[in-house]
Amino acid sequence: MRHRPSLLARFVPRFPLGGRPSAALIAALAAVSPLAACDVFDMPVQSRGNRVEAEHLKELNPGVSTRTDVTALIGSPTTKAPFDDNTWIYVGLVTQSRIGRTPGVLSQEAVVLTFDDRGILRGIETRTEKDSLPVTVSERSTPSPGTEASFMQQLFGNIGRFNATAPSPGGGPSGAAPKAF
Repeated sequence: MRHRPSLLARFVPRFPLGGRPSAALIAALAAVSPLAACDVFDMPVQSRGNRVEAEHLKELNPGVSTRTDVTALIGSPTTKAPFDDNTWIYVGLVTQSRIGRTPGVLSQEAVVLTFDDRGILRGIETRTEKDSLPVTVSERSTPSPGTEASFMQQLFGNIGRFNATAPSPGGGPSGAAPKAF
């Protein structure tokens, strides 16, 4: 009886020196294969917020353009200044996910438009990441009264506070089961 090779053996390449891949070849393939997969799963670049294109800014004329013109050309602002409705801010980000899907900012900019009381555009200012200021986060916490109870006080604190037979001050039930009619 003649031996026929399996279907899998027909498609697997033959290796020199006995037909088995060497340990070095297997180790090299195992080390390189994750790197080859990185290019396949490259995350797309995402645009977030209201990015204002340079050609749109060229169409705006301080002293001539109005709020209606600005809204028609570049849309509603991302935000307005907290205490001044005449200052509109358009914030735009370009992000791309990095290792572990953490977002990475590729570029960011803010376009600040100021209007007068009649709604006429007075100024256009573009700010980038270079114009930002560092912010330090405070490590302190705001104390609130009544939160100093220990674990045991919290666990056993309500024992004995409820009385099922005594009427409540408001005339309603005090946590007891409703009475049958």
